[in-house]
Amino acid sequence: MSQHALAERSERAELRSLRILHVSPSFAPAWRYGGPIHTGLRLCGELARSGCEVRVLTTNANGPRMVLDVPTTGEVDMGERLRVRYCPRIMPHSVSPTFLRELPNYVRWADVVNLSAVYSFPTIATLLACRMLSRPVVWSPHGALQRWGKSTRPRLKKVWEQVCRIAAPHNALLHLTSEEEAQESMHRVRGIEAIVIPNGVEIPPEMERAERGETLRLVFLGRLHLKKGIENLLAACRLLNRRGLKYSLTIAGAGEPAYEASLKRVIKRLGLSNQATMVGQVMGEAKRKLFENADVVVIPSYTENFCMVVAEALAHKVPVIASKGTPWPRVEEVGCGLWVDNEPEILADAIERINHMPLAEMGKKGRRWMIDEFAWEKITVQMLQCYNSLTTARDS
Repeated sequence: MSQHALAERSERAELRSLRILHVSPSFAPAWRYGGPIHTGLRLCGELARSGCEVRVLTTNANGPRMVLDVPTTGEVDMGERLRVRYCPRIMPHSVSPTFLRELPNYVRWADVVNLSAVYSFPTIATLLACRMLSRPVVWSPHGALQRWGKSTRPRLKKVWEQVCRIAAPHNALLHLTSEEEAQESMHRVRGIEAIVIPNGVEIPPEMERAERGETLRLVFLGRLHLKKGIENLLAACRLLNRRGLKYSLTIAGAGEPAYEASLKRVIKRLGLSNQATMVGQVMGEAKRKLFENADVVVIPSYTENFCMVVAEALAHKVPVIASKGTPWPRVEEVGCGLWVDNEPEILADAIERINHMPLAEMGKKGRRWMIDEFAWEKITVQMLQCYNSLTTARDS
């Protein structure tokens, strides 16, 4: 079934309230895992508010060596029509015998299963359960099928992908969040149809932004990981020092302790201690204030499937410099940012260039774009159309 045919059938399908099972190796409040945790929680909440019954089957994982302080003997009520079953993890990579024991009953209960995992313990078991119990599955890899220069264990991943293709039910659908992710991912699990539906973004109320001063306030926000290209941004900042640009850089986010320590060493070695500050993970009010006091958000990633931070920044009226490893070429078309390669010199040139651009006007354009195309209400309808289409096909 082609994506075009799926879209046409989805538009014709009456949107029914469904029983939706969301399966993931981790779930909120496991914020250490970054964007997919935030989007997973928000999507489940929006589906529940739309009238669907939503259950989440997950583990209490919160990083390779940490677990969440949550009940693991029964479901946790997270709002009307939304319940989460945290299964105790006994090993890294979300290995959980309890998960395996609970999985068949949850799959039987569901009209449709949304699987948000690839290279983790729940993946193959969930695909097999859906195949054996004849349940459609929407498989959301969240960029895991994409590759970059320092991707690890490519041969093992290839074998894993082959097993997933064999295990997947015939009515599986690959959910990708951008055309770029689709181009890079679909050939890894051939034979599974795909649809592109972006992540939604929360549109904050209008807010008072701090006035711009002489110092250009740059922000990096996201999970601290090698693929994010933060070292390239720091190298660009050293070039800016040589060019005499007045700027500050706030690095917000968390990662593995060893990697965080390595970034601090890089900042010191490059002589950036007076300009670059690491503030750790920010959420809620602290995150809002970070955007309020930012002039430009810079995302220098090597690869991203969606890059939620770009959407969040634009929703807060903050222009962006996004690398070509992110799927956001339209920031230049809309007039709310720059889309450039992530080499240090190119990043430095982009920062100098955007410093002379009308940032306030660019921010307004970005917010309007997010409201028009990426508000959660619109994305939830698209996901519901997708689910309904699969269940209609199963029942026909």
